[in-house]
Amino acid sequence: MAVKTHKWISLWFILTVPVILWDVGYCFMRGEISIGFGSLTNSTRRCTGSLLSNPEMASPMHNVPLLNIIETLINIAYVYLAHVAEWPGATIVGFAAATMTLSKTILYWAQEYYCGYCAVGHNTLSNLIFLWIIPNGRVLFLLWIVVPTFIVAQLGKDLVASLNFADAQSKKISSGKKQ
Repeated sequence: MAVKTHKWISLWFILTVPVILWDVGYCFMRGEISIGFGSLTNSTRRCTGSLLSNPEMASPMHNVPLLNIIETLINIAYVYLAHVAEWPGATIVGFAAATMTLSKTILYWAQEYYCGYCAVGHNTLSNLIFLWIIPNGRVLFLLWIVVPTFIVAQLGKDLVASLNFADAQSKKISSGKKQ
């Protein structure tokens, strides 16, 4: 049975790889670009504008870059397994990747809430609203919660269809042996 792919899901995984890698790079190079005297500070301010040039504007997504690396590797694995290797099991890899993106995002936001906004709470309310919530709120919600939710639903539906097909084939084979 061939792997069932959806162009919009593959496009999501391809487009998110550079975004997540950029975020990982920011995490690992934070001192060089945000302390104010790092070697990349001036060029970063020119390229990224005020949000990243403000060293105090930390977000919860910048706390655990390892999860972002794992997420990116799984995204790449899905695209490779689905489109290059054409492995039917790629669907479960994509399902796991989207589930990770969705759960990681929800956990990051829940962590902020339950720890009393420990990663961003040091900002003034004005800075938080205008430099983090407004620029990132709608986009992050749409991209990192809504899209992965639809991917989980679609790939989950595909997995159930594959399991039902396999079950039906198994029953046909079993009934043929009994006769």
